[in-house]
Amino acid sequence: MFGSRTKAVSHVLAFGPPGENAALTREYNEKRKGMSISGYQEKYSLRLEKKELVLVENKGSHILKPIPTERLERVEDMPANEQVTMQIARQVFNIKTAAAAIIFFNNGSPAYITRRFDYKPDGSKYQVEDFATLLGKTSETEGDDYKYNASYLDMAHLIQQYVPAAKVELLNFFKLVVFNYLVANGDAHLKNFSVMESIQGDYLLSPAYDLMCTALHLNDEDICMRDGLFEGDYKEPVFTKYGIYTRQSFLSFAARMDIPIKLAENILDEMIGKEDAVKEMVSRSFLSDDSKATYYSIFEDRQKRLVRNYGAKTKH
Repeated sequence: MFGSRTKAVSHVLAFGPPGENAALTREYNEKRKGMSISGYQEKYSLRLEKKELVLVENKGSHILKPIPTERLERVEDMPANEQVTMQIARQVFNIKTAAAAIIFFNNGSPAYITRRFDYKPDGSKYQVEDFATLLGKTSETEGDDYKYNASYLDMAHLIQQYVPAAKVELLNFFKLVVFNYLVANGDAHLKNFSVMESIQGDYLLSPAYDLMCTALHLNDEDICMRDGLFEGDYKEPVFTKYGIYTRQSFLSFAARMDIPIKLAENILDEMIGKEDAVKEMVSRSFLSDDSKATYYSIFEDRQKRLVRNYGAKTKH
């Protein structure tokens, strides 16, 4: 999180959350003016000065997300939800993610913190472009839902267009799309995927970010993109039969990205064998007991959808 395992940085911030008092709220609002990071939750910029994290207007090294003010179910669990989902992605599924953790305000309220990955060691920035930008989509041209106006196959085509190592990164992209489905992340939209400049100067998929089980907090769509995995995916025979995305949906998606079916099968088989490790991480998370049980129940249901021969009757 802070560049060195030996660097001692307190897990408790020296200040309180937004809204604690009028003066602090004004400071948050002033600091937020310089934030260029878009998104659904309020985000604030932090910088590590010596061994203390302080609020800054720009050039922050870390992003802070307090408990949001929206009226959502289990809203107090949102920081813990994002933190454990990011850790599951990284530690259980070996998905490259931004560094993330839970941190606490001085009143004990939790917040999510993540380290920015777009700064080079010399302080300059890597070029990072999200997929909405690459597709030329903005709220001015397509309205408030612009970031949902595409399919995951459209994103795959961007990887093929902009990433030299496209064959490798398409596998990573496929795995990330499957992961989002497994953890019921119903907000994995165009702005939550990016390509970024590498040290060598070419482009790769950025580390994954903004991963969470949104189904804990609201009744989300299984897949948030307007055109789903690919345009017309709902016409697939298995989808027509069950009304949900199943293993065959993702195999059809992989085929359209020119991923060999055997390789896609192997990725799916590997990903649906992780239930014990996921349950262990959820059980040790900062989630409330109710959210822990619900999170794992959701994951278990999604995992069943991706098994071979989904819906086949068991012989007795």
